[in-house]
Amino acid sequence: MIVASLSPFVVLSLVYAMPAIAKSTNSQHVNVFMGTTGGGNRFPGVVAAPFAMVKLGPDVKNGNADAYSGYLEQGNVWGFSLMHESGTGGAPKYGVVSQMPVVGEVENPLADLSRPRSGADQGSTGYYMSQLVDGISVELAATPRAGLYHYSFPPNNSASIVVDVSHVLPSFRGLGWEQHYSGGNFSVYSDHYEGFGTYNNGWNLSPDWSIYFCGKFDTAPTSKKTFKGTRETLATYDESLNVSGSERLGGVFRFDASQVRSRVGISFLSAGKACQNLDTEIKADTTLQSLVDQAKEKWEEDIFSKVQVTGASDADRQLLYSSLHGMFLIPSNRTGENQDWDAIEPYYDDIFTLWDTHRCHTSLFQIVQPTAYEEFIRSLIGIWKHDGFMPDARSSNFNGRVQGGSNADNVLADAYVKGVRGAVDWEEGFLAMQTDAEKVPPNNNDPKAPDSSTKEGRGALPDWLNLGWITPFYTRAVSRAIEYSTNDFGLHQVAAGLGKSDEADLYLNRSRNWRNHWNPEASAHNHSGFAVPRLANGTFLKQDPTNCGGCYWGDAYYEDSPWVYSMNAIHDVYKLKELVGGDAKFVDRIDKMFELDLFHYGNEPAFTSAYLYNFVKGEQWRSVERSRQIGKQYHAGANGLPGNSDAGAMESNILWQMIGLWPMTGQTTFLILSPWFPELTLQLGNGKTLQITTSGGDKDTAFYVQSLTVNGKTWDKGWVSWGDVFANGGTMEFVLGSAPNKTWPAGELPPSPASGDANDGTL
Repeated sequence: MIVASLSPFVVLSLVYAMPAIAKSTNSQHVNVFMGTTGGGNRFPGVVAAPFAMVKLGPDVKNGNADAYSGYLEQGNVWGFSLMHESGTGGAPKYGVVSQMPVVGEVENPLADLSRPRSGADQGSTGYYMSQLVDGISVELAATPRAGLYHYSFPPNNSASIVVDVSHVLPSFRGLGWEQHYSGGNFSVYSDHYEGFGTYNNGWNLSPDWSIYFCGKFDTAPTSKKTFKGTRETLATYDESLNVSGSERLGGVFRFDASQVRSRVGISFLSAGKACQNLDTEIKADTTLQSLVDQAKEKWEEDIFSKVQVTGASDADRQLLYSSLHGMFLIPSNRTGENQDWDAIEPYYDDIFTLWDTHRCHTSLFQIVQPTAYEEFIRSLIGIWKHDGFMPDARSSNFNGRVQGGSNADNVLADAYVKGVRGAVDWEEGFLAMQTDAEKVPPNNNDPKAPDSSTKEGRGALPDWLNLGWITPFYTRAVSRAIEYSTNDFGLHQVAAGLGKSDEADLYLNRSRNWRNHWNPEASAHNHSGFAVPRLANGTFLKQDPTNCGGCYWGDAYYEDSPWVYSMNAIHDVYKLKELVGGDAKFVDRIDKMFELDLFHYGNEPAFTSAYLYNFVKGEQWRSVERSRQIGKQYHAGANGLPGNSDAGAMESNILWQMIGLWPMTGQTTFLILSPWFPELTLQLGNGKTLQITTSGGDKDTAFYVQSLTVNGKTWDKGWVSWGDVFANGGTMEFVLGSAPNKTWPAGELPPSPASGDANDGTL
């Protein structure tokens, strides 16, 4: 079965000329094209396993549109490459180790060889197909470190395949973030070709990095040539079959057969290791169908089987499993593929970005893939050990870019308080966090934010340490201050757990510094008190709370408004309630985010703000209404995401709505919303499960919580803790209805651990 991107709500099953899969799995509900249009930037190609290094798919160009994942719905295919990212922004990355099929002879391999497609691309978990207008069909399958191309050329024609080492995804935004090709090598031998390409830049502004490749054709070519050239001149063929240098270079292979199989392995270490990866993972007799089956089985075992539902509509089941698929495409597991790392030390790359994912992605990552998550935490600490700082984002073995705080601190804190131990060295983990909290990173002179580092760490630390707030000398001053506060709270959590009482007190106090940006005189729409820019002399600057200016790198607030950022100190909610004027004002302030169109469904800073109603007695039903309102922005079609996937952050958002809980990052607290399904079971590992059931309700019309039983006991709180339902498994039994029960919950409010005397929540 393959899935076509044909309708926003209906995923059609098409039959192609390959044997049916032996057993039906949840992969049949996955639309790999979900979120590929409308700014979702998701990668629809072949990813043979969660976090696979190889991501094999088409590269499409259409005018000056940036193809962040390589794919565009409209435009010409100009190559099929083995490396991509999913759901990223800023500028494209990768699109390397590419080949392009051509009918007939190739006079100039550096000419525009791109071709339109004859119809919509087709794909499913582990499989992809494009059909070009000149009669070429390209089917793709892969393993974690190698890819398989199956070409069908029109009969009675010679066929050529061009391998262009210089192929890389371009950017047309003019921000200076476009990728560059630096040079490489291409060598042809009797039974294979190999080489490497070196590239730089992209969204994380990385310096030169290299990828090695090794390719084999299962049909002997009738001729094989290497070439060199530039973009301005005709390529020249080289009879030596070995070319290298900074010019564009590659090879052209000609065949008289109409069916050609191409197998390619990659490695960050050497061409020999690329050949080893190829020979180990895709042997000459490996069929495309077997790789597709293998990929489906892997995704089912590792991801899809971990979340089981009953009573779901077809559309909701498609949304569930398509979102799970999109959530685990990146980061990339490159353990053993970094020359600076011990071969058995976990190493994950392509992290985009913890600013996006720390709010709700990483917490679900831990639940669905606890073993990989422990490795991921170890990898973050390992990057600090080798490179000096943990990343907020990372690609091609290079940290960058930091949009606000050092949010790896939040991720480590969240993992620590939820019991991630195993082989994690938490003493080293805390030292890595302290590096973020105490060491000013060198300025990488980013043209978009030249004041301080956007590569790693906290560039505005001098103000934070000396003043307790951040002045407008630094870009993104207010949003950074809010995030630095939550980062410091993360250090408090880990320090307290490790028995470091002095450090725990220090960072708890620093986590309250967001309050230093609070101007009680700033006002709008009958509300007073907002986090605003502040000068070194203590003077607050005038600020419209509904306007963030450009909301970008050079502004005081990054990608959201002062109204939203003023609601972002989620570790200190009761102090926030006090500052805004009490419960009624607090509720109205959340309401105003929606009424004033300040809540952006496709943007992460407001994610948690929508559910802070749970911190007011009798108002949990409003969080449920907002949850359902947000859920309506999603579907399983190509434009089914309300914004950029952001490496699965958007998909994890909708998955938490379905579960009916919301994680409070860096804490053990989960706010209770309302589940979508009559029954949902999460496999937690080691035989433990969390079973969530509903009765008396309907997802769309009767979704208000009337009562709840947790682990067989009546539950009167609008929150649960990690220990209640996740640490050892558990049950949650909801009774739902069509009208709010405003007397539930009447029990203890959620914790607000940085709020001191206000921690009881009564104002």
